[in-house]
Amino acid sequence: MTYPDREPRRPAEGHPQGGYSVEEQRTEHMPVRDSRRDEYPTQVGAPVPLPDEQPLRENVVRREEVVERPRDDHARVKTVMVVCAVIDVVCLLFAIVLAVHIFLVIGGANAANGFAQMIEGWSAAVSLGLRDLFTPENLGARTLLNDGLAAVIWLVLRAVLTNLITRLALPVGQRRVWYRRTATY
Repeated sequence: MTYPDREPRRPAEGHPQGGYSVEEQRTEHMPVRDSRRDEYPTQVGAPVPLPDEQPLRENVVRREEVVERPRDDHARVKTVMVVCAVIDVVCLLFAIVLAVHIFLVIGGANAANGFAQMIEGWSAAVSLGLRDLFTPENLGARTLLNDGLAAVIWLVLRAVLTNLITRLALPVGQRRVWYRRTATY
């Protein structure tokens, strides 16, 4: 096909396949190729290089693309978050029961009261066997030391378990980082 406003093509001299060189194909009517077109090579509608034209590697700018996660990663993330939420609620509930028991004993609540008996029973169940670890003479000090230590252990256990589960069970892109640093050169 010929165009009236363009020069006819002629074979490039010395070209191994007898094709046309890029310099010889360009005329005064043809625009020079934009070197920025390789900036976004995955962009829809990006020009494709001609077969005899090799893209220059130093002009290629790499960029990060957002790729949707597969469905199983979403389910995995949701499962891990639900497990961590359950651990948070249970451990926090146990620590609150122990704190309420400490408050009731130090405040001198009636031991025959139904609420005080319920809290006493729950705190005995979640005290981790630390009820007789410290045995001072004062009942308030004994309860504060033993149940207070059990409450602190429940809170530490909550933090450690949720932290380890989120770091190890989540997919790589969703994990928490151990530390961040900024390097300047």
